[in-house]
Amino acid sequence: MKKHLLGLLLVAPWLAQAQTPTPYTLKGKIGKLSAPAKVYMLRDGKFTDSTALTNGAFELKGTVEAPQQVMLVLARDGKLKQTLANFMKADRTTLFLEKGPVMLTSADSLTTAKITGSKLTAEHQKLQATLKPANDKMKALMVDYRAASPEQRKDPAFMKQLDEREEAISAESKQHYLAFVKANPNSPVSLGAVKQVGGAVPSYAEVAPLYESLSPAVKNSPEGKKYGEMLQAIKAVSIGATAPNFTQQTPDGKQVSLADYRGKYVLVDFWASWCGPCRQENPNVTKVYNDYKTKNFDILGVSLDNEKAREKWLKAIADDQLAWTQVSDLKGWQNDVAVQYHVQAIPQNFLVDPTGKIVATNLRGDDLRATLAKYIK
Repeated sequence: MKKHLLGLLLVAPWLAQAQTPTPYTLKGKIGKLSAPAKVYMLRDGKFTDSTALTNGAFELKGTVEAPQQVMLVLARDGKLKQTLANFMKADRTTLFLEKGPVMLTSADSLTTAKITGSKLTAEHQKLQATLKPANDKMKALMVDYRAASPEQRKDPAFMKQLDEREEAISAESKQHYLAFVKANPNSPVSLGAVKQVGGAVPSYAEVAPLYESLSPAVKNSPEGKKYGEMLQAIKAVSIGATAPNFTQQTPDGKQVSLADYRGKYVLVDFWASWCGPCRQENPNVTKVYNDYKTKNFDILGVSLDNEKAREKWLKAIADDQLAWTQVSDLKGWQNDVAVQYHVQAIPQNFLVDPTGKIVATNLRGDDLRATLAKYIK
């Protein structure tokens, strides 16, 4: 379960050409629901607006600099936090805010609502219709994961079959995204599809050509430019690039640089004490380290813990028996090295060869061992 547990909570703004604020009006009618029921709007990655329902009706107004995708969430008891506790079952929908009125109607829920007045929303709904079979499979996979016992989740064979199912579903979804982008290069919805293909940790080699296939209008939109700039940042730490040097402190205050490892294969491993998937992967990394530590290989751990979590960081190092060097500036997600390497999700790692060149990224489980076997004889 490597990619999708968090991705469902991320909604990025997909912007088109206009850059001056224009008004929008979103009106809805959901049966006869009334307070305490409320509709919340997720915009730019945070909840920015909400309104109570009266006899099923609600209205949200504002401005957008360009058409923008948002998510609406219905909290029937008015309590957003409780509603989001089980996000997969949350009553929600996505739509585009555009100039003029957008209307949403449903007998009982946002999920089944009919949305009119937005051309881009119609395009997005067509894309979502093609993705529905894969999305249904992913929901079933998540149900199986949640139903698994703690013992099953620790069983490598059980988790491997879940990962294989996830990879197959992701490949199925990817084909639909690629087909949509190819058929709709001038649509802002296609920029969103490109982002979905890239995920939290985009591969420059895969995503850059797809981004370049978009029309100039989409690439030159505010969000198009932003994503293009991000791809250039990723290029600097992509396979084949020279790994940027950095220096940070160990827990005992020693300054350690990546350059100190020149002449060896080194895995730069980004993690944190609070990161469940990181902690789950640590036993695998430890086994690989023990097998290769005498073969011109080392690991340099970079923690995204913050100053308040210093003791938890040290405890995690001890509890997980991480024998390799650990560094951090204890700035959390603003860790200077994480920013330098454009780390957007953890666990994440970069395999650097003896000359300082990045030869592989994002290695997990069997992939880590297989890649080291390829390079280290």
